[in-house]
Amino acid sequence: MKISKLSLLAFRSFFLILLSVLIFSCQDKEKKKGEDQSEEASATKVEEKEDSKNQLMSIVTSAMEFKTKDKWHSGWTTIRYKNNSNETHFILFDKYPEGKTIEDAEKEVGPPFQKGMDLINEGKLEEANAEFGKLPEWFQEVEFTGGVGLIAPKSTAQSTIFLEPGTYVIECYVKMANGVFHNTQGMAKQIDVVEAESDKSEPPQVDYTISINATDGIVLDENVSAGKKTFEVNFGEQKLHENFVMHDVHLVWVDQGADMTALNNWMNWTDPKGLQTPSPQGFKFLGGMQEMRAGKKGYFTVDLRPGEYALISEVPDPEGKGLLKTFSVK
Repeated sequence: MKISKLSLLAFRSFFLILLSVLIFSCQDKEKKKGEDQSEEASATKVEEKEDSKNQLMSIVTSAMEFKTKDKWHSGWTTIRYKNNSNETHFILFDKYPEGKTIEDAEKEVGPPFQKGMDLINEGKLEEANAEFGKLPEWFQEVEFTGGVGLIAPKSTAQSTIFLEPGTYVIECYVKMANGVFHNTQGMAKQIDVVEAESDKSEPPQVDYTISINATDGIVLDENVSAGKKTFEVNFGEQKLHENFVMHDVHLVWVDQGADMTALNNWMNWTDPKGLQTPSPQGFKFLGGMQEMRAGKKGYFTVDLRPGEYALISEVPDPEGKGLLKTFSVK
């Protein structure tokens, strides 16, 4: 049975709605507040020394949360994400249509979506599709605008994207070892992007260019050398894949003899063990660029050492679709 476009988009944003189930104690918030603010300020200070052309924003995760400012400015924005937790994470930026917030999603999308999910779990796909048809039309206007690719525990990743004014929700829906999605545990946050008074930002200087599209997959035709490098990711033709997502690019370190089939299978979150802790052995995620519309571009910066690497998309069977590309760094 063919599921409607609205259903696919609903599935893609399911995890945002579940934010309402998260309950933090006030005591824990107060205990961590000073530590979180200090850590965020320190990270931002370091970034300002490295790059003064763009807005530099720090996001920090200690467990299952995003610690960052609630209000950002528009323009080219370099995001430094410090994953201090014990699990692999990513950050996807979802731009909401004007006038809509996470509260609207909880009110208008939550009830029909939860019932639809219950029906899917019961194997009643036609009934689920009908339930998703009750979702508001504005939900189709949510735009995925890039972000930070998968990053290993105790690691830092850096991406640069262009942010237009508006309301964004950032999220991570990697799964814990028990199958629970991270954004049900706190990894979803609203950010308001306001118009910059004077936008003099510009994209970073590029060392290598990656092209990605539905026909040719991931294309990187250059020889890559070691050192701190910035990759530009150009998005061509996009498509919704079987797991209700569009393609993106994640950079992975590959140990000698690592099982590439395990990595290939893990990238599909609809698989019971896909996108679930622990990540496959023999691989370390180093960041990347989350999905964007066709014609858009984003950047990620990484310090490369000699060895074997892979570029891979979060879709079912990326290798079979040309969305898994290996390369060596000399």
